[in-house]
Amino acid sequence: MKNVSSNVRRLTTLALLAAVAVVLVAILHFPLLPAAPFLEYDPADIPIFIGTFLFGPAAGFALTVVVCVLQGLTVSISSGIIGIVMHLFATGSYVLVAGNVYRKFRTRRAAAAALALGTLAMTAAMCVWNLVFTPIFMGQSVQDVLAMLLPVFIPFNLIKAGANSVVTFLVYKPIRRAIFGEKAASAA
Repeated sequence: MKNVSSNVRRLTTLALLAAVAVVLVAILHFPLLPAAPFLEYDPADIPIFIGTFLFGPAAGFALTVVVCVLQGLTVSISSGIIGIVMHLFATGSYVLVAGNVYRKFRTRRAAAAALALGTLAMTAAMCVWNLVFTPIFMGQSVQDVLAMLLPVFIPFNLIKAGANSVVTFLVYKPIRRAIFGEKAASAA
């Protein structure tokens, strides 16, 4: 019976995190770089990162898929299928890298390293995927997009993922304690 209770808690927590992610992007999003007002910061990845740390990279990736589709069909409908796929590649690369690091080493130091590596993974992945999808989405040449990598796409992804990582690092433990009823002195 305990296993059923654990699965129910896991599913309800993941569903709640998905809902929070969609609400966050609906209420808080703004352009970060004047040179690219179409690239907006939003904190929607924070609940996904928390779910990844709570339940592992597979659950985090599944949560990413759900959030990408929900967000793409509701609050970000104007970006269409390309927006869904780009979000999936960006957040998915982050989740798989950060989730696997944190799964192996559950300490505060490992959490910080996992979040930093996830930020770098997302940034690197988006260098590639922006070259593939941005020309289609924006009707620009690959050369135009290539010229935007260093001044626009790399800083945007570093800032967005970095900011979401810092918030995740600060709120993860209190949220974990609230969900699992742990004492403050428990291990990472």
